[in-house]
Amino acid sequence: MSQAELSAPKGRGELRDQPPLTVSRRTTFYGTLFRNELGTTFRRWRTLALLCVLAAVPMLVGIAVKIETGNSSSSPSGNGPAFISQITNNGLFLVFTALAATLPFFLPMSIGVIAGDAIAGEANAGTLRYLLVAPAGRTRLLLTKYATVMTFCLVATLVVALSALTVGAVLFPLGDLTTISGTQITFAEGLGRALLIALVVAASLTGVAALGLFVSTLTNSGIAAMATTVGLLITVQILDQIPQLHALQPYFFSHYWLSFADLMREPVYWDDLVKNLGLQALYAAVFGSAAWARFMAKDITA
Repeated sequence: MSQAELSAPKGRGELRDQPPLTVSRRTTFYGTLFRNELGTTFRRWRTLALLCVLAAVPMLVGIAVKIETGNSSSSPSGNGPAFISQITNNGLFLVFTALAATLPFFLPMSIGVIAGDAIAGEANAGTLRYLLVAPAGRTRLLLTKYATVMTFCLVATLVVALSALTVGAVLFPLGDLTTISGTQITFAEGLGRALLIALVVAASLTGVAALGLFVSTLTNSGIAAMATTVGLLITVQILDQIPQLHALQPYFFSHYWLSFADLMREPVYWDDLVKNLGLQALYAAVFGSAAWARFMAKDITA
């Protein structure tokens, strides 16, 4: 054996000696990569802290409404998030109220933190180059990162919904509920609509996830990527409230976020819901493509 062979890095030599991945081995490898990404993301204290904060919001809203109604014979005045005046009549409305309260800031901020750290955090820790030594490729690694962020979107939304449902069941009565249109639906149908609303809210965050992932490919600092993503989120929210920008506002990713309330109408109003999902798909396509282009050209040797 030559001196060059003896001095070659063992790990890289083993990779060269491995046979090409078959379709089944490749599928198993990518499944393992996705599971590892999920495990890494959800084991971090930062992720757990974000989920705890999201779970606490419905508790605080429910307790505040309970205290207010306990101190007066009247229901809440209706100021605040949508559906809040209905919580005392049916605890299921706390689910809708909690989602309306967390969607403008808490949920997207959490997604921005996770997405912003997806690539930049690995680069900052020096682990990105080692991830790419494995036969994953940059495209599949980026898709795995995005799938992980979207999984967090769904988990975070369900945490809010389940926390609100639990608190609502403990503090308030449950039963048939009245829609925004004034019609009655059964509690089971209300639960179904609550699940559908949670899924729509999670889908509404796909644009923020793609934007955060793109920002994450621009820098090697996870903190800078997270701060930039959250800053852009706040800026867009402010711009969406300025009347002089009404012509541009329908193109802001946050403009149709609260359209999920139309799922509580009878019949359901689909116009704004479809616009919202289409807009999120557009943002995901544009910023996802930009993230891919940037990541393919990114220097990871530094």
